[in-house]
Amino acid sequence: MPLPSRLLGCLILLVLGCGLNATAFAEESQFGYVYTTDLLPKGAKEIEQWLTWRNKKIAGVYDQLEGRTEFEYGVSDRLQVALYANYAWARAYHNGPNGATTPPEQFADKNVNADAHWSGKRFVGVSGEAIYRVLSPYTDGVGLAFYVEPTVGPSFRELETKIILQKNFLDDRLTTAFNFTYAPEWRYLDDDSTPSGRSWQHETDINFNAALSYRFAPNWSAGFEFVNEHEYNSYLFKNQSNSGYFFGPTIHYGGKNFFITATFLEQLPWAKAHSDTVEGSLIGGRVFDNDFERYRLRVKAGYYF
Repeated sequence: MPLPSRLLGCLILLVLGCGLNATAFAEESQFGYVYTTDLLPKGAKEIEQWLTWRNKKIAGVYDQLEGRTEFEYGVSDRLQVALYANYAWARAYHNGPNGATTPPEQFADKNVNADAHWSGKRFVGVSGEAIYRVLSPYTDGVGLAFYVEPTVGPSFRELETKIILQKNFLDDRLTTAFNFTYAPEWRYLDDDSTPSGRSWQHETDINFNAALSYRFAPNWSAGFEFVNEHEYNSYLFKNQSNSGYFFGPTIHYGGKNFFITATFLEQLPWAKAHSDTVEGSLIGGRVFDNDFERYRLRVKAGYYF
C-alpha cells in the first residue's frame, strides 16, 4: 500500500473514533476543497483549522504542509465573514524538471541551487473572507452564494472570488456542490529589468470544482470531490501555463459543537501542454509545475461557540 493511502486510512480511523452521538450543527464544512452555501447562523462563531499535505513530484523528495487558522462569524443568516492566517513549510530535493530542486509556489521568490537539499517555512499572509447567500437549497430548491477573499502577505497578494452552487436530494441526505473560482494573484519575484531586481508578477487561477456527499449515518457523510485547476499568465483565458485534474474521497463528521473533514486527492493523468507550460513539467499526463503535485490530503476541524 503506498504511503498516501496508509495516511488516509489512519485519518479515517481517527475520524471514526470520534463517536456517533452528537447532533449536526447548522453550518458544516462537508468538503475539504469545495464550498457549499451552508453558513453560520446570525451571531454564531467558529474557530477552524486547516492542514493540507502535498506530496510527490517528478522524482526525488517533495513535501509541503499548508496551514490556515480561521475565525468565522455569522453577521446575519445570509452573510458570513472570516479572518485567517496562512502559513507554510516545505522541503524539496531533485523534484523538478530536469532533476532540479524546485520549491513550491509559496516559495517561488527563493533562489535555490539545482542540487540543494532545500527546506523552508514562512508566513504567507492574512486573508479576509465574506460569503453572501442569495438562495438557500432548503427553501429555494437550489443554493447560490458569492464569495470574496483578499489576501495580503510580505511577497504575495491575491483576490479570490467564487460562485457557489448547491443542490440537495433525498430529503437533504445527498449534497452536491459546484464552485467556479477566479483568483488573480501577484508575487514579488526576481526581475532583472527593474532597478530593484524584483517586481510584482501576475498570474490568474481559474478553477472548476465539484463534489457530492451522502449522509449515511447520523452526523456522518462521505463522498467525492473533483478539483480542476487552471493557471494563466494573464487576467483572462490567455497564455495558459498549467491545468491539473484531481479526484478523491472525502469523509465528514459533524457534531453539536465541532466537525472534522478529511479529503484525499490524486492528480488524474489528463493534463496537456499549453502555450506557457514549463518544459519538462508534464510527465505521463500529469503536470508537476511548482503548484501541482501527485497527492493532496486536507484535514479541516472546527469548533462552534
